[in-house]
Amino acid sequence: MRTVLMVAEKPSLAQSISKILSKGNCTSRKGLNGACSVHEYTGSFQGQSVRFKMTSVCGHVMSLDFIGKGCDYVVLWLDCDKEGENICFEVLDAIQPVMNKSSGREKSVYRAKFSSITDTDIWNAMNRLGEPNRNEALSVDARQELDLRIGCAFTRFQTKYFQGKYGNLDSSLISFGPCQTPTLGFCVERHDKIQSFKPETYWVIQAKVFKGKESPLTLDWNRVRVFDREVGQMFVNLAKTSREAQVESVSKKEKAKQRPQALNTVEMLRVASSALGMGPQHTMQIAERLYTQGYISYPRTETTQYPENFDLKGTLKQQANSPFWAEEVKTLLSAGINRPRKGTDAGDHPPITPMRAASEGELGSDGWRLYEYITRHFIATVSQDCKYLQTTIDFNIGGESFSCSGKTLISPGYTAVMPWQGIPLEEAMPVCERGDAFTVDEIKLVEKQTNPPDYLTEAELITLMEKHGIGTDASIPVHINNICQRNYVTVENGRKLKPTNLGIVLVHGYYKIDAELVLPTIRSAVEKQLNLIALGKANFQQVLQHALDIFKRKFHYFVDSITSMDELMEVSFSPIAATGKPLSRCGKCHRFMKYIQAKPSRLHCSHCDETYSLPQNGAIKLYKELRCPLDDFELVLWTSGARGKSYPLCPYCFSNPPFRDMKKGMGCNECTHPSCQHSLNSLGIGQCVECDSGVLVLDPTSGPKWRMACNKCNVVVHFFEHAHRVQVAQDSCDACDASLVAVDFNKTRSPLPAGETQHTGCVFCDQIFQDLVELKHATMRHPMHRGRGRRGNPKKPKDKMAALAAYFV
Repeated sequence: MRTVLMVAEKPSLAQSISKILSKGNCTSRKGLNGACSVHEYTGSFQGQSVRFKMTSVCGHVMSLDFIGKGCDYVVLWLDCDKEGENICFEVLDAIQPVMNKSSGREKSVYRAKFSSITDTDIWNAMNRLGEPNRNEALSVDARQELDLRIGCAFTRFQTKYFQGKYGNLDSSLISFGPCQTPTLGFCVERHDKIQSFKPETYWVIQAKVFKGKESPLTLDWNRVRVFDREVGQMFVNLAKTSREAQVESVSKKEKAKQRPQALNTVEMLRVASSALGMGPQHTMQIAERLYTQGYISYPRTETTQYPENFDLKGTLKQQANSPFWAEEVKTLLSAGINRPRKGTDAGDHPPITPMRAASEGELGSDGWRLYEYITRHFIATVSQDCKYLQTTIDFNIGGESFSCSGKTLISPGYTAVMPWQGIPLEEAMPVCERGDAFTVDEIKLVEKQTNPPDYLTEAELITLMEKHGIGTDASIPVHINNICQRNYVTVENGRKLKPTNLGIVLVHGYYKIDAELVLPTIRSAVEKQLNLIALGKANFQQVLQHALDIFKRKFHYFVDSITSMDELMEVSFSPIAATGKPLSRCGKCHRFMKYIQAKPSRLHCSHCDETYSLPQNGAIKLYKELRCPLDDFELVLWTSGARGKSYPLCPYCFSNPPFRDMKKGMGCNECTHPSCQHSLNSLGIGQCVECDSGVLVLDPTSGPKWRMACNKCNVVVHFFEHAHRVQVAQDSCDACDASLVAVDFNKTRSPLPAGETQHTGCVFCDQIFQDLVELKHATMRHPMHRGRGRRGNPKKPKDKMAALAAYFV
């Protein structure tokens, strides 16, 4: 029997698809990597009985562990966008060398195209299999290579150039990206407009009139405003010559507020930010979850027009029993749905729609809010337009023209399901006709000022990015998230994006050196070329080389002109020598070095003009004024907090490893110095009970709540609480080679018999010690550094260690 291998993009998708195609009759087992399961069943394929095996990748293929047992056919169920096409060929590169050879011209590779995880869509895809699109995959390859090479070159250079110069430059990575930087540019451009804005004073005439006992009516001046007070006063004086306001005309006009077009990704992101208060990255994560669970269609699409064969009525019927919009849905089904507005067919996926009914309990808070909006939007697209009557009354007061207008709802149409877009209730307009006279209640000149624009909201930024072709519907959230994560902008109330000092200086610096690095024009042009690759109208290698040549020249010019940006940095940030607080002594000049907390945290000796790296994401303090025996630098102590772990380190050795078996970024708990009292050789106890390469090292600062911690992973072992002293002995355990530990217990709390207080033994094997040991996982804020020492290679005591590990769990 032949075998058909089917590959999806996520484990959850593989499970859902195999369940639909096997009609629930598949067996499942864990794959080799433990993350991607394999679902197997027997069925029919191309007119023959076959064995189906469904599995998945986890995003892009980064490593290969495909066991070459062979298969006859492969069906690719990757996401149906350009990224998905790219992953198709990554999968094929891994499996084609070990596939069974097909006979003659028999086709062995198939591509499934689908837009939702429903029985109908999945079976339609299975019955209409096509081929993966090589051109779309190549366009993604080109984009990835361009972004990586350009981003790495600029990022590495400017990070290295500026990091060691300014102490309060709060960024551990000063990144550049062909899309990220123009995105930041939009935010800084708005900031500059706000800063350069000069308010202007202007004047308006405010008039109030009434008729009989009706409440006063406030009129709008037809000249709107004047910027000269004397001119404004002249018009006021003219108007005041009359005590009556004559009705010049009364017009009534029926108007319509159009229902929305079908929903695409960009509009969903805009509304989620402005109306739901959800960031673009978070919104896409939720949308992808709703999609994989079968609640909505594929959430990445540029299309705003339903296909001709789209089952609008069937999709609407699924919502007929919802307590939130059942009445509107049933009315539409009985009266007949309205033809949706014509939109744009981008040739990718259908618009985003609900695929089945749901409740808040099923989806959770944010999931429900996004699903509710998507569903209401869909219902609105097949509803009638909102209709209202607009009444406008024109007045003449002393020769000056004024007017007022009001809206009266005729039929709510689509706003019944999207009430936030409804016509607000207004006070009814007075009944009058041409020639009627109203009494003037008040006429006065009001002084006002023009206001600056506000900071860009995420929704406005998304609109600008779409307009200028910066990023795709899939990558726009990533670029916005990057400029937030890199400390270039902060998200203020109302999801407004306010540039930081660093973000402003970078953009202004790019403008001084080469404005095209930050303007959207060059990236927009590159995106057009990439789209031509996807359409098969441009050569991959030519487009790639042309873009790289342009940016190569720009990079060299940027490097030569970096002092222009540095001049702006000097104004905005303090020199490293003038930053920080004295902490520990330099081993070269014996003067105090300053501790700079701003990321990346580091020590700086202003006398020697040297900067020394430190571990990040923790607290640094002086370690008992003790010195490194190799270089005479005072040791410092890094700690991740009371529930975390801590270790001493020499600032010089941390950046300049003293021994061949050490690497940069190692503390004393990984130092292989043979005799230093702080080194791994002196404080290492035994191999970690969880990871293979780590060593459990005594934390000499942890008393009276003593602990040892792995110098690789986040395992922390608490032991001998309230003991006076814990020391690592020179002798080793006969059973497991771990170092023995000498403990001096508190007399009142000693677990030893006959009131004894001192005992030396193995924490893994000693019966007295075993009940005093407790394993925990440290609260870590950074990945631990790697290394190996002499005590890093004790043999694991097979039975004792297994028993201890089981006890810990």
